[in-house]
Amino acid sequence: MKATQKDFLRGAPAGALQCRIFFFCGPDEAGASAAAQRIAEALPDAGERVELAGADLRRDPALLGDEARSTSLFGGSRHIWVRASGDDAHDALQFLIETAEAGAGEAAPVLVVATSATDKSRTAKLLEKRKDALVAMFHPPDLSAVSQAVRGMADAAGLRLGGDLAERIARAAGLDVRLAQSEVTKLALYCDADPQAPRPATPEDHAAIGAATEEDGFAPLVNAVLGGELGKIAGEIRRMRELGLNPVGVALALERRAAQLAQIAAKIGTNGRIPSLGQGEKMQLGIFFREERAITHQFERWMMPAARGSRETRLDRLIPRLTALHRSLLANSQSAELLLAQELAEIGRFAAKR
Repeated sequence: MKATQKDFLRGAPAGALQCRIFFFCGPDEAGASAAAQRIAEALPDAGERVELAGADLRRDPALLGDEARSTSLFGGSRHIWVRASGDDAHDALQFLIETAEAGAGEAAPVLVVATSATDKSRTAKLLEKRKDALVAMFHPPDLSAVSQAVRGMADAAGLRLGGDLAERIARAAGLDVRLAQSEVTKLALYCDADPQAPRPATPEDHAAIGAATEEDGFAPLVNAVLGGELGKIAGEIRRMRELGLNPVGVALALERRAAQLAQIAAKIGTNGRIPSLGQGEKMQLGIFFREERAITHQFERWMMPAARGSRETRLDRLIPRLTALHRSLLANSQSAELLLAQELAEIGRFAAKR
């Protein structure tokens, strides 16, 4: 079955929990991951999470079936979370389906978050007509959609948001639903809210829990790194530390910009020119006047071949690298700032190459 981005604004779509395989794709990796997280939380018996990389499944397609049909260390249930790029998980999912039809036994739920994939990919075509599978594609959201999602999060947490607070939270999170969920969770704790005992929340409450950073704190750092501006990167990293910017938040900001560049490439091609787009098309792609020059510069750099004579673009290498960086930061929270600084320097040097 197929679902749309709107189906996940307030939770898991009807009938989704009857499925055993979930494939979330599209240029908005944040939205896809948030949807997968909602499904995982809604599973009747989610149990232990086992994380697998798409690259590992590409090398060993049988690994997914082995893990999905194994029991956890303590004998409980489990679900499989796969972070993939493109069709990395296709052969593994096909093998899982074929062995199930051959009588290999019931498998744990499998959730795949696939960057650089679409609902027209081989994996999506494999799953979309199956009753036991769900396919959903996610595009970078607009402000109204994220604001609506924030209201849904607040309702579930027992918060009553007054005025334009939902929109304010959406803006502060940079339209990233994962960061917005984190803000709503903190706000609910601060207000002592509960679904059984709802509480009102005010802009003053949100200001009290907010980080000490400017609204566009990530933008200068993202632009310096992806623009290959080596002379600015050290200063931006220092500013990141002074402002206390969250390393995972910085990584998410880089992922959002990379996803935006991929969406632009899908629209105009790798050799296309952003200035040739109409104003309405630019708005749809999230290219606003203030950022147009920086985005144009970055698009031209990341659409260059990854190596001489290669058909692969630099962006093709950047997206999985950012995904790996995100996982590394989550797994090494104590050294996250150092790991991020090193990776930002490497990405900036790669972007600066002629």
